[in-house]
Amino acid sequence: MTQYLQSLTGGALIGLSAILLLALNGRIAGISGIVGRLVQGHSRLINAAFVVGLMAGLLVYVGLFRTWPTLTITASLPLIGVAGLLVGFGARMGSGCTSGHGVMGLARLSLRSLAAVMTFLATGIITVTLMRGSL
Repeated sequence: MTQYLQSLTGGALIGLSAILLLALNGRIAGISGIVGRLVQGHSRLINAAFVVGLMAGLLVYVGLFRTWPTLTITASLPLIGVAGLLVGFGARMGSGCTSGHGVMGLARLSLRSLAAVMTFLATGIITVTLMRGSL
C-alpha cells in the first residue's frame, strides 16, 4: 500500500484543488485554459494563483515525503519538445486538456469530456505502442 501513497496523495491534491476552484470561484480547473488565459494577458489573480499553486505542489511533496521525486526521462529533448507542442495543440483543438475533461468533465458526467478522454487514452496507447515498436 505504501508504494501507492505518493500517487494517491497527488491525486487527492489535484481533486481538492479542482473542487476548491469550482466551489470558491465557479471555474473549471482546466490547466490548458488557465495557462492560455495567462499567456494571452488575461492574468486574473485567481489564474496566476492557481498556476503558482501547481508549481508549489513540489514543495508540498517534499514536505510530506521528505525526499525529491524520482524522475527518469529517456526521450531526447527534441522529441519532448515536439510532444509538448502536439499536446498543447491538441488541448486547444479539443477545447480542453486531461485536467479539464478528465478530472472535471467526467465528474460532471459530460459526454463530450468522455469522448475527449477516450481519444486521449487511445492516442496515448497507440503512440506508446508505435514508439516502442511493439506492433
